[in-house]
Amino acid sequence: MNEIKEYTEKVFEDIKHIDDKGVEFWYARELMPMLEYCKWERFSNTIDNAKIACENSGYDVNEHFPRVGKLSKRHNGASVRIKDYKLSRYACYLIAQNGDSRKKTIALAQTYFAIQTRRQELSEKEYCSLTEEEKRIYRRRQVKSGNYNLNKTAVKSGVKDLARFHNAGYKGLYKDDIFKRKKLRYREDILDNMGSEELADNIFRIAQTDAKLKRDNVDKEYTANSVHFEVGKEVRDSIKRLGGTMP
Repeated sequence: MNEIKEYTEKVFEDIKHIDDKGVEFWYARELMPMLEYCKWERFSNTIDNAKIACENSGYDVNEHFPRVGKLSKRHNGASVRIKDYKLSRYACYLIAQNGDSRKKTIALAQTYFAIQTRRQELSEKEYCSLTEEEKRIYRRRQVKSGNYNLNKTAVKSGVKDLARFHNAGYKGLYKDDIFKRKKLRYREDILDNMGSEELADNIFRIAQTDAKLKRDNVDKEYTANSVHFEVGKEVRDSIKRLGGTMP
């Protein structure tokens, strides 16, 4: 079983997949060690219980727990086909609910997937009732989704170096290197170090950049990077004028 060094929602983000339609999913075989299951047989029983809960809730089991097969290499070099599932967020939530909540990873998964299984957009009343951690996770998902769409737009706008493109937006919003400002370690996820308000600032930056790239029919990488920087700067200036918390 893989050793989990940091118990944060990042362990679930790192194994998330997105299909060609932009729909996110998790493979059961990859989720299993994250929830501290050693044997597939035992984890498969938990999945079966989750599928029953799904059916009893009136949802389509095949939609949330589609079966897939994949090849696995044995020690002798032979390849065998093993059973797996492509799990939706709701499926992951039900699996976590059927796990042992005394385990830290199970409890974390319950919290992480619970907020994600709500409607795509929460009403103002629902959002205000969330804890800060739930708000942060909710906004974090929106940033991830927004960045996915922005990446597609950026590529169509001539961007080849997406890392530099995103850094331009961050520099506009933060005025300097965000990694140095936040004193982040190498490869540490920036989004894990933002509160809900700061994530909301970035959601606005992402949405406005996406819209402007499309509106201006940008087709050069240098121009796209400049647009991202200027939008980030405008968002920062707006926050300052309004007396908000500077990112």
